[in-house]
Amino acid sequence: GWAGEGPGASGKNRHVCHAAARLEMGSLWEEFNRLGTEMIVTKAGRRMFPTFQVKLSGLDPLADYVLLMDFIPLDDKRYRYAFHSSSWLAAGRAEPAAPGRVHFHPDSPAKGAQWMRQIVSFDKLKLTNNLLDDNGHIILNSMHRYQPRFHVVFVDPRRDSERFAHQNFKSFSFPETQFMAVTAYQNHRITQLKIASNPFAKGFRDGDPEP
Repeated sequence: GWAGEGPGASGKNRHVCHAAARLEMGSLWEEFNRLGTEMIVTKAGRRMFPTFQVKLSGLDPLADYVLLMDFIPLDDKRYRYAFHSSSWLAAGRAEPAAPGRVHFHPDSPAKGAQWMRQIVSFDKLKLTNNLLDDNGHIILNSMHRYQPRFHVVFVDPRRDSERFAHQNFKSFSFPETQFMAVTAYQNHRITQLKIASNPFAKGFRDGDPEP
């Protein structure tokens, strides 16, 4: 359950070298992953479900940390969904990458003790396909595959801290959180699982559309 960065963790600052992150709701993520997770992107921005949540350990309780996320393309392909075979097929080269953005957890910076005390939830993060978005949402191309990445950054008080920037962070990727960005769900089983497991999808269960 606990993910480390692997062999590259050596050479990291002592404030981050022992940091570990455990993905919450791992079994739900795996259930989605088996079907091929899809995440809706809209012009206005849409929250992720499942929400990306982690439990942290190994931080220095008295040090300050910033937590953030970014999303990297999994490959250089664009996809389409083949309904007859219920599968995704490569459909050409990827569109030019959307502007790379990061999402800072709104409680940043905070002490290690605070981050470790409770589950860290990125429930304010929204995904958009609007290249001109000025709300700070994460911009993704629809019909492209992405890997969310989570980063723990030690706030280094040294005056020349930028010299040590590469030592002051640790990154985590959970393969089960990979997803296809879509403007509408393609796989009906994903739709069913989202409705069944998302408390905010109650309207769908009762037969009303989402407000």
